[in-house]
Amino acid sequence: MTVVRKTIGERLAQLEAQRKTLQIRLGKQERAIDTRRKVLIGALVLHRLENDRDVRIGAGLAAWLRSELPKFLTRDADRDLFDDLLEPRPHDPSLGDIGIGSAAS
Repeated sequence: MTVVRKTIGERLAQLEAQRKTLQIRLGKQERAIDTRRKVLIGALVLHRLENDRDVRIGAGLAAWLRSELPKFLTRDADRDLFDDLLEPRPHDPSLGDIGIGSAAS
């Protein structure tokens, strides 16, 4: 039985293909971690807006978001997601009840 040996060029090509596959996998992993971090930070901010009894934190955070979000959000569809945060409520300047389900109230 004869064993066919790959040439150095063939082995290099195989290693390069493996490297590309691993690079793609690493990129996906990094994006997943980045997305998870963003979700957790967003959950913390929404939790603070909904539940923080310290008016300075809630009102300060809400005011900061009203100031910064319009500059950060570039797409109309993204802005629409934050209508409840961007429009101050006359009866609740701290926006303490903003969050999931607040659009219906």
